[in-house]
Amino acid sequence: MSSQKNQSRREFMTQTPVPKLILTLSVPTIISMLVTAIYNTADTFFVARVSTDPAVNTAATASVGLVFTVMAIIQAFGFFCGHGSGNYLSRMLGAGNHKEANEMASTGFAMALIMGVIFAIVGNIFITPIAQFLGATDATMQFTKDYMRIILFGAPFMMAQFVINNQLRFQGAATYAMIGLMCGAVMNMVLDPLLIMVFHMEVRGAGIATVMGQITSFIVLLIGTSKGENIKMSWGNVHINKHYIYEIINGGAPSLFRQGLAAISTLLLNRMAGAVGAAAVVTIAGVEQVIGAESAIAGMSVAGRLMMMMASALIGFGQGYQPVCSFNYGAGLTKRVKEGFNFCVKYSTIFLIGIGAVCFAFAPNIVSLFTRQEAAHIVGVSALRFMSLSLPLSGAIVISNMMLQSIGKGFKASITASARNGICFIPLILILPQFFGITGVEMTQACADVLSLFIAVPLAISELKKFNE
Repeated sequence: MSSQKNQSRREFMTQTPVPKLILTLSVPTIISMLVTAIYNTADTFFVARVSTDPAVNTAATASVGLVFTVMAIIQAFGFFCGHGSGNYLSRMLGAGNHKEANEMASTGFAMALIMGVIFAIVGNIFITPIAQFLGATDATMQFTKDYMRIILFGAPFMMAQFVINNQLRFQGAATYAMIGLMCGAVMNMVLDPLLIMVFHMEVRGAGIATVMGQITSFIVLLIGTSKGENIKMSWGNVHINKHYIYEIINGGAPSLFRQGLAAISTLLLNRMAGAVGAAAVVTIAGVEQVIGAESAIAGMSVAGRLMMMMASALIGFGQGYQPVCSFNYGAGLTKRVKEGFNFCVKYSTIFLIGIGAVCFAFAPNIVSLFTRQEAAHIVGVSALRFMSLSLPLSGAIVISNMMLQSIGKGFKASITASARNGICFIPLILILPQFFGITGVEMTQACADVLSLFIAVPLAISELKKFNE
């Protein structure tokens, strides 16, 4: 019976027309990513309404933006174990090696749980210096610590659910992954207004809602591993040895670099926005006034969350391509890998042009939903418009990175993953504000996207040419 199921999976992944297969697998992941992005943005939306005092709301919004660095690091290690184990087990399934696929699934899951527990303990011990390092001011310190403490307690569940979600996707079970994330999203979006608006728990309510959503996803996804053809978790299959650690590093390092550098970039962005914003002047209702550190951080945080939500469909689309890529590469069907790459780059770019145009045109209306403070609104609108201009480039950048990672080219994938949020972004966020002030902060991500394109695409093409050979 098991061999029949495996044969059925193999036929589905290797014989279904590539565009149809990618769309079949990507629709659930696109929905998952959109829902996840919406409930991540929900924290920002409701936190901006914790008080009738605009200054308190701005400080609360800024604190959520500061803690996003910590959440990005948690996510980085979750994706590190999830993509590392998922890429390998998918290639093993494609090659017919089910024993190693089963062992890798349980090993990746166990490593994520261990890392999450360590992260939760160490983070809470050093919570005050961490908050200071993130850039918390006197106005945002308590909000930042309240929100971060709860997020840290949820780290083991957050990391583990990222692993299970990615492993299910790489097995071709994207629907189960979608259901797990959607259940968590619903929990979060129900609890956010209840805890913040009804029980007046301020940012602590947002933190509890986020963690409860992650725990819900973890439970549902864990149940999903026992359904159908999916690989079941077993402590007996946990083998934390050199072989599996190497494969997780090889397949997961690009995700760790991408998400880890995103955390560092967010940290630098917040600190630079706060430093420049404290002295920057804008004209509001004909009167010049200083933007302020909290307003600058809040505005950039809103723009970043919004752009993350807009780009989530692209990530979901790419995640639909990843199992197609890794499974068919493992089966030796490189023509299908290349066909999928071209299909994804073409249609993701067309889609992003449309999304970018809408965000640029309606930036003031969109940002006003998340901040009512004038200075933060001005910063958020300007940043969102810069990001919208470069958004169409993300298709080629992201799909190039996902293709290289999925076929096991860890070094090249790590470079492409590092480009957008590290190699290009970090020097720019340190240089541009020196010349252009707050405008330099707002334009940094767009400039980094342009430079990243010239790194990612040539590396992807170098591997695609080998397929022809």
